[in-house]
Amino acid sequence: MYQILRKNKLVSLHIMVIFLGFTGVLGKLISLETPYLVWHRMFIAFISLFFFLLFKKQIRSINKKDILPLLGIGAIVALHWFFFFGAIKVANISVAVICLATASLFSAFMEPIFFKRKLLKYELVFGIIVFGALSFMLYEKPENEDINYFLGYVYGIASAFLGTLFTMFNGKYINKVDAAKITMVEMLGGVILISLYFIYIEDYSILTTSLIFDDIIYLILLGTICTAGIFVWMTEIMRHITPYALIMAINLEPIYSIIIGLIIFSETETMNLSFYIGSSIILFIVFLDGYIKNKK
Repeated sequence: MYQILRKNKLVSLHIMVIFLGFTGVLGKLISLETPYLVWHRMFIAFISLFFFLLFKKQIRSINKKDILPLLGIGAIVALHWFFFFGAIKVANISVAVICLATASLFSAFMEPIFFKRKLLKYELVFGIIVFGALSFMLYEKPENEDINYFLGYVYGIASAFLGTLFTMFNGKYINKVDAAKITMVEMLGGVILISLYFIYIEDYSILTTSLIFDDIIYLILLGTICTAGIFVWMTEIMRHITPYALIMAINLEPIYSIIIGLIIFSETETMNLSFYIGSSIILFIVFLDGYIKNKK
């Protein structure tokens, strides 16, 4: 199996994205409230990457000047995941991942600020279309009164914005620091931020409460394979494919996540017609944006 993946990097890439699609599913399966879920995910990812880098004898090669900024970016990552899993908890996986797909369009408006380039007219048009599609998706009321779609969309869009923000900041370090090192320090930054929050509200249950067996298994899968492993896997694949192929494959994550969610949670993941029409428009715009950028 490993030899097949080495020979066919595109197959490996899509398998990686399918694993990435399980992130939302694991978030729904884990019974913990969002702050505890994110803390455990980031702590497990940090420990995994720490021992990975220790094994490769690269743990001491991190520039001290980069540590503090990366810890700050890690705090943004923690907030990004807080809103992402928050959207899953109050709404469902489909709402969270389709909002996350708008991150590439957020980048169209943020890149001119970070990298001093002009805002392109078609990017503005695409942004208006996506906003219209999201508004259309909220037009029909949910049949399940326990699902708060509106709050789910608010959390999901906030998650997409923060995800784009930390990607912009990461862009300043990716050519200077190895991806595994960046991720390890950022995971630690997220753990520190959430720990400070727990200290502020005087909640120390994260250290005293025992986790149920199912949550332990799901958290290990989430923190190792779907977080630390994905970043290392992605770094290896990027050596053999174009950035465009990577971006287009990752844009398939919402589709994989929605399909997996429908299979496992059919009762809560089945959406109304307006959602599927709106989400199809958003995904089309995201792919079209990537295609145009690649042509340019």
